[in-house]
Amino acid sequence: MKRLLMIAFHFPPLAGSSGIQRTLRFARYLPDNDWEPVVLTAHPRAYERTSADQMQDVAPTLRVVRAQAWDTARHFSIGGRYIGALARPDRWLSWKYDAIRQGMRIIRELRPAAIWSTYPIATAHLIGLALHQRSGLPWIADFRDPMAQDGYPADPVTWQQFKSIETQAAQHAAAMVFTTPGACDDYRQRYPQAASRIHLIENGYDEAPFREIAPSAQPLVPGRVTLLHSGIVYPSERDPRPLFDALAELKATAPELAARLHVRLRACAHEAFVNEELARRNITDLVETQPPIPYREALEEMCRADALLVMQAANCNAQIPAKLYEYFRAGRPLIGLTDPAGDTARSLQAAGVSAIAPLDNAAAIGELLLRYLKNGAAQGFTPTASYVQACSRQARTAAFTGLLEQVVT
Repeated sequence: MKRLLMIAFHFPPLAGSSGIQRTLRFARYLPDNDWEPVVLTAHPRAYERTSADQMQDVAPTLRVVRAQAWDTARHFSIGGRYIGALARPDRWLSWKYDAIRQGMRIIRELRPAAIWSTYPIATAHLIGLALHQRSGLPWIADFRDPMAQDGYPADPVTWQQFKSIETQAAQHAAAMVFTTPGACDDYRQRYPQAASRIHLIENGYDEAPFREIAPSAQPLVPGRVTLLHSGIVYPSERDPRPLFDALAELKATAPELAARLHVRLRACAHEAFVNEELARRNITDLVETQPPIPYREALEEMCRADALLVMQAANCNAQIPAKLYEYFRAGRPLIGLTDPAGDTARSLQAAGVSAIAPLDNAAAIGELLLRYLKNGAAQGFTPTASYVQACSRQARTAAFTGLLEQVVT
């Protein structure tokens, strides 16, 4: 087996991030494709929340090295303030120094064939670049989503650092990997000299935990039609207020239909903002916020929901929520609240789901909800089995190892 050094901040026992699945599942299935992973990650103290529930998914034979790391905002602040330079390009910059030391030790002792680093913690790419430059090993920069965007990051110094990281990746990385076609197109235009080294490997779902879920006919909320959104609700990128407006209008114009409906926002991370907006519209009887739950419990909840809500704003058209692929596998009807011109909508449409309304259009959302409540999961709500099967992590890992072979040869 060839070895791959995988640099990833998101790794068990981190809790509350869907981004953990990409590294965790690649590491699980790479050995099936004749590659041995070695994971270089951060000390758990750097994580805001931890949980042991996904440690069972880390293979006993997997080498995991945890470099010293701290969270600047929690560990280096005085009176709630800290030095900005210690939090750029992110709050875990301290991870870089011991990770480079540990990474070089791994390279000397285990002789990996390539280095892979993954965003959205930008420091991972700084570590990957440094190890590539010191060792000469080919480096694969897994961006997932775009880094430097219009207006993001808002801090201009951090934006410049993000821009510098992606520019250096375009110069030095053997491959730049993204999870959506739109992101690939954007970066091919941004860095035409690296166009041939830009590749698409989408996110996916892992079949194993779904097989552990026992079928249940018990509804999430007895007597109600439950729509579930599982994951963060961003005030900008996944602004729920047009959905709330649509629900308020439904309650005012069709109270009997509205009384059948129940919307659950699981682990939305902005409960104060959401609850304030719900109270303002007098729809707290239609929408509830619920705290995070362990990963397998979250999957089971998806499988029991009457329908699953997808939310993605037009300013994220080149991104697809990683949770979408688990939604596909859950086999429940999907309601897509996203820009019809974006990659999230294209993925839904490719799966056979046409129940899509722009996230910023309350009237269109209301029409879609009425259609669902009146007709149920009719044509256009449920993904096709063939498309879902192609989204498995095993299939994605096979594509990933094809890229690895190309890079090292």
